[in-house]
Parts: sequence; C-alpha cells; structure tokens
Amino acid sequence: MTSLRSDDLKSFEKALAIGRPPNVATLFPNSRALIVSGRFIDRAMIKKGKAVAIAANSRSEAVTRGVLKAAQRANAAIIIEIAKSEGGAKPYCAVSYWNIARLVDSLCNELHITVPVAIHADHYGIKKKQDIEPARTEIPTLFEAGLTSIAIDASHLPDDQNLLANIELHPYIPKWAGYETEVGEIKGKEGLSTKEEALFLIQGLNAHGIFPDWIALNNGTTHGIEAGSEGIQVELTAGIHKALEKYQVSGAQHGTSGNSTQRLKQIVEKTRTTKANFATALQMIAWGLEVNDYGNAKLDENGEFIKIKGEGVSEEVWEKMTAYAREKGLKKGDYKKLNLPFENLLLSQPMEIRKRMAGRVEEFVYHLLTDVLNTKDTAPIVIEAILEAGSYDPGPKATRIEDPKDWTPEKIAARAASAQQGKAPAGSFDD
Repeated sequence: MTSLRSDDLKSFEKALAIGRPPNVATLFPNSRALIVSGRFIDRAMIKKGKAVAIAANSRSEAVTRGVLKAAQRANAAIIIEIAKSEGGAKPYCAVSYWNIARLVDSLCNELHITVPVAIHADHYGIKKKQDIEPARTEIPTLFEAGLTSIAIDASHLPDDQNLLANIELHPYIPKWAGYETEVGEIKGKEGLSTKEEALFLIQGLNAHGIFPDWIALNNGTTHGIEAGSEGIQVELTAGIHKALEKYQVSGAQHGTSGNSTQRLKQIVEKTRTTKANFATALQMIAWGLEVNDYGNAKLDENGEFIKIKGEGVSEEVWEKMTAYAREKGLKKGDYKKLNLPFENLLLSQPMEIRKRMAGRVEEFVYHLLTDVLNTKDTAPIVIEAILEAGSYDPGPKATRIEDPKDWTPEKIAARAASAQQGKAPAGSFDD
C-alpha cells in the first residue's frame, strides 16, 4: 500500500479527527479508517470534473478487499455499498446493512487504507405504502451500524407516492449523510425515465427543503447479467441532468453490467454523473469467471459460465457452487444467491485462493478508476474539503427555490393526476 508523505499524513490525521461522522466515531473510536459522508465523495467528483466514483456492491469479503486495495493504489475516493435485496432483512449475501461498516473498517485498518470511503445503503426499497412505517424504525438502525449514505428507492410507486415516501422518510436520515433518490424504475419495459418525472420528484423535494446528492434514473440498462445490447441511453441521461441543473443534483448510474468501457466513458464525459454502481461484475470476477472488458460474464456454447482454471475460487469449490445452483434451479441471473450459502466456505479457503479472488477484483477496479471513470487522485480532494469545512458535513449543495405552498400533499396528488408525461423509447430495467 502507498505510504503518505509527511504533509499528506498531517492532512490525513486532521481529516481523521474531524471528518468521520458521529456514528462512525462512536462505533470505531480507535480506528484509522477515514469513513466519511457520501456527500464528500460526490463533491470531490464535481470538483475534479468529469469524474465518477465507483460504488461497489460488496457482496463478499473478497470483493470488498479487492475494491479497497484498488482505491488505495489509485489514490481514489470510493463508495462501498450493499442493497436491501443483497443485505437487508431478507438477504442473499452474508454482507449486510448492519455489518458492512465493520467489515470496511476492519479491512481499512488491516490494509492501511488511507483513502476516504463512504458506506452506502443502496436501493432501500419502498415498494408499497405499507413499507413506510417499518422503515421509520429500520433506517435509523442502518446509521447506528455505521452507514454514511442512503438511497431511498420508492420508484416502484406512482410518482406522487414516490415523492411523498421520500418526504416522509427523510427526517430519519442524518442531516450530514449522503442521500440518493430514484425515479422511473416502476416503468420497467414500459419506458424510460423522463425529464418530467425527474423534475416532479426533485422540485417537490426542493420545496420541502430536501436536497438530494444524487438521482438515479431508469435510463436503459439492466441490473445483473445483461442480455441485450441497447445499454445506457447517454443522451437521455444528459438531457435529464441538464433539466435538473439548477437543483444541483448529481446523477447515480445503476446497472452498469453490459455496458462497454466506451459507453461508461460517455457517461463520464457527457452527463452530471458522480456515482456508478458495480455489483454483478465484481462478484463474477472474484469467482474466477471469464468476462468481457466491462465485466459481463461470458457463456460457452452450452450456455454455461466459463470458469478460468487457477483463477478465483478453486475448481472443487466452483463445482460445489454450480451443483448447488442446479439443485436449487437457479438461472444464470440468480447465481448471486450463491453468495450467502458459500461465503463462509470461501473464507475458509487457503490464503492463496483468497488472495487471487481479491486480486482479480483489484485489477478490474483499478482499471476502471484510472482509465475509465477519471477517479484517480480524488482522495486528496475529499481530505481538502473536510479540512475546509472543518466538519464531517460539507452541507447541502442546493437551496430551496420552489414554493412549499405549491407542493402540499393535495397539490402533489393533483399534479401527478393531471400530468401528461411523455414516454421515452422502451427500455429494460430489472431490479
């Protein structure tokens, strides 16, 4: 790991003393891991310009280890995250909302990681009105467990209910925490997100004094294993981001699987994106599967994954994993469900195997950070921002410009009912 120069070390020590949020400082009083609010990561990407932070869905210890090592090599600020489906109350991963901060903190101290790391609760899903009440209790527990950022994803609901759910749950998010909202997921194959939908959500939040750091869109890609070739709609994304410009919200790019490095570079260059999620690719790479240049797993002539001998997990363990998948009737897109039943077996493998699993992830992520997403050397930008703020909270980017009287619950419902929103070309979006 790269050691800090004298001046950099002094800055790091100061940032460590003041930059960690209260929940992190309480949980890890003796730690030297610079775990920060997601707000600082977003601001660093904006300051560098045309830079996008990787938000790595850390489904396993090997993935988390590899991502952190890559970030340290690239001197890049990073986001480590887990989604509700992956690590919520009904998970398919051993890494969860409630242990991911402990895993990250432990690895940062073990590996002498000095780059800033935000820990994000991705896709905290609200799929029906009845989900709101238990969320009032559960969301605070995520921050008590050390998270520093959250995505409230009520995009499965109609537009007015999506907005109202965000308004209702926002008081349960610490004021200093990173905050992401989402629009369009309910549309699925019926159509992509529109400017009107995004403006409705962001304007309504703004009227209530709520200023998201990021907005995620249904912009033409899928989660998991990409089967088609349409991919992320760059011009659509850029247009929506332009429409939202005065509200100072950045883009969060979900579902990067199936998109070439060239497409990702276009997202960096042409949009206001500062956060890009990587999940399935990192899982497949850690296991030792053959992937293309953007991490999408290849299939052989029989439609089976191609395991590279001597890479990732051992051939014996891979056979156990595939046998389990056949027994459970798991399709290729459901291999993510192997994470929970096999994590302890993978942790029990010889160090050589564990190292090569993390090593594959490290090389892949390092390439993305340095050659694709322009995130190299963003760590000092975060540290500088912490020192300038003199705090663990840089504050919101935006101010209120919408009139609250125009965005009462009754007027929100009326606006949604009367809206004649256009449809973009049909897309595919799979949660």
